[in-house]
Amino acid sequence: MEKNQLNSLKSNPHSKMSFAGFLIALGIVYGDIGTSPLYVMHSLMVGNGGLDKMSTDFILGSVSLIFWTLTLVTTIKYVLIALRADNRGEGGIFALYTLVRKRAKWLLIPAMIGGATFLADGMMTPAVTVTAAIEGLKGIKFNNNVLINNQTQVIIITLIILSTLFFIQRFGTQLIGRAFGPIMLVWFAFLGLMGIYNISFDWTIIRALNPYYAFELLRSPMNIRGIFILGSIFLATTGAEALYSDMGHVGRPNIYTSWPFVKICLLLSYLGQATWLLRIKDNAALQQMGSAMNPFYQSMPANLRLFGILLSAFAAIIASQALISGSYTLVSEATKLRIFPRLKTYYPTNFKGQLYIPTVNSIIWVVCLFIVIFFKTSENMSNAYGLEITITMLMTTILLHQWLLMKRANRFFTTIIISFFFIIESIFFVTNSSKFIHGAYITMAIAAVLISVMFIWRYGDRLMDDNTFRSHFASLLAFKHQLNDLRKDPSYPLYTTNLVYLTKVHDGYRIKKNILYSILDKRPKRAEVYWFVTVNVTDEPYTAAYSVETFDTDYMVSVQLYLGFRVDQKVNVYLRQVVNDMMSNGEIKPQPQKYTTIPDRQVGDFSFVLIKEVLSPDTKISGIKKSIIHARLALQKFISPANWFGLSYSDVMEERVPLVLGKVSMNRLRLVRKDRSALQDIPIDQPIDDDEDE
Repeated sequence: MEKNQLNSLKSNPHSKMSFAGFLIALGIVYGDIGTSPLYVMHSLMVGNGGLDKMSTDFILGSVSLIFWTLTLVTTIKYVLIALRADNRGEGGIFALYTLVRKRAKWLLIPAMIGGATFLADGMMTPAVTVTAAIEGLKGIKFNNNVLINNQTQVIIITLIILSTLFFIQRFGTQLIGRAFGPIMLVWFAFLGLMGIYNISFDWTIIRALNPYYAFELLRSPMNIRGIFILGSIFLATTGAEALYSDMGHVGRPNIYTSWPFVKICLLLSYLGQATWLLRIKDNAALQQMGSAMNPFYQSMPANLRLFGILLSAFAAIIASQALISGSYTLVSEATKLRIFPRLKTYYPTNFKGQLYIPTVNSIIWVVCLFIVIFFKTSENMSNAYGLEITITMLMTTILLHQWLLMKRANRFFTTIIISFFFIIESIFFVTNSSKFIHGAYITMAIAAVLISVMFIWRYGDRLMDDNTFRSHFASLLAFKHQLNDLRKDPSYPLYTTNLVYLTKVHDGYRIKKNILYSILDKRPKRAEVYWFVTVNVTDEPYTAAYSVETFDTDYMVSVQLYLGFRVDQKVNVYLRQVVNDMMSNGEIKPQPQKYTTIPDRQVGDFSFVLIKEVLSPDTKISGIKKSIIHARLALQKFISPANWFGLSYSDVMEERVPLVLGKVSMNRLRLVRKDRSALQDIPIDQPIDDDEDE
């Protein structure tokens, strides 16, 4: 089978290192981790009992823990190691699983768990970051007028902002990155400059980079939370997984060039806040403010505070983008791995990673609005924030271990390094687990639902294709003569000129038996040519090619379409081109039309049949397996294959066929005499014993 080219399309613009890419990376990748200075030091202060409980050693130890967490988890694990584990430029836990899945079947489990928890975290991040930012504006005067007076107004404004953010996703993350990138550049520069401003009062704060202070804090009696202080420290690196997942949106080179700048600015901000806290920790007025005192805002010069609050509000909005775009990538990859339902995906720009999935966008939007209304304040939301992403990080570490072994890295050093990360992240998981009872059960329930969907879709698909239950596939070669006789049989009306089934052709000639059942048994469908079309999505963006197999006939054709991820799957349009090409080559006969608006039309009409399987009552399998298949079929109701394959305006018929699994036992009837007296002797509510002799 020779592969032929369809229409020639554009080449793929590659994500290369550039200043524009640098800005896009700032706007897309670092929103989550870039807004951590807003609440990390505040969380540490409140969690330890307030400003009056913060000693010099506590402040130095806190910054030391933040620095080494950013260095070990974000820089070493994700930037230096994980970014190398890409699947044709795509990152994230499913891309990583794709690379290592051949090593062991059980690796699907951490991939599914990690993907589900990341998506659940992505539903929490926009709600908590935007709410926290808008709360910072509460009570602030604009031209001597306070625009936001109470929490109800905060909630309303947050809902409006979130709705706007999800609405503009359809325009593509390239456009969003260009708009948000300059703002984030100003944001990080502002963080760095404010940090330098505060550090200038006491340059000895640099000593906090010594890991000695981090270890001392963990065992210090001044740290009333003990090891659970790491629950607040972890907030400084929650965006690391999003950084990895968003690699396909901006390219690895742009992350490599932008991360040093981002990390330096973040570190300067934390050091600056720590310096300010050392100077004012004994200030009675600030101590009386309690949890209302946020070191990030209070450490700014008074004349810059309003600007800083407004800028932080913009940055918090942008922070949501990293998780939203990362969610699109994960769902797209899960779909290709056949562990998630196939959803309509758009590619608004010329970059593969920059995609938009309307269904995912709508679900996350609705959940975010629910979270804002349910929790009401950012403080309540923060109690439920962070637990899921620790699970994702643990699952990524497990898969990274397999990837490093696959790359034939030194087994001993690989195990040591991965064990080190696994222990650190396990500690983070334990310290964040207390958040479950404070609201994390909401997002964990969402993760559980997502895991259930993945399991049902994956395992249900395997059950439906399990050859131990039935003879699932049939050979097209075995039915050549029947199809030829049917197309020539004048006793059946011509159903259509070209009858098309969208299916997967295995080994070049095997298809699901229910397709042949549809053609021959359910309602014999007479056609001049029977088409069996398989659509293959390639990793190259503009691939447009096909191959054909005619089985030495002019009435049976298997077509393999190879369409790039940026190519609209307009199967009807491409199939007409295939027909014309085959007619020119003499592989099929012309199909002249007597009545047509197109002069000298040689291509006949098309009818597309989409098979919808319905579980038969005759199925004899265990109750659990039957429930899984019922759930799998229920999920399929939310998918429109006609829209997916560009058949919205074509002649499409959806046909229901029975799905029979397991060994079917038939009840036997016995013949009885026709006289009424014999029939009256048979109780109508008693089953006939089929073992009784006639």
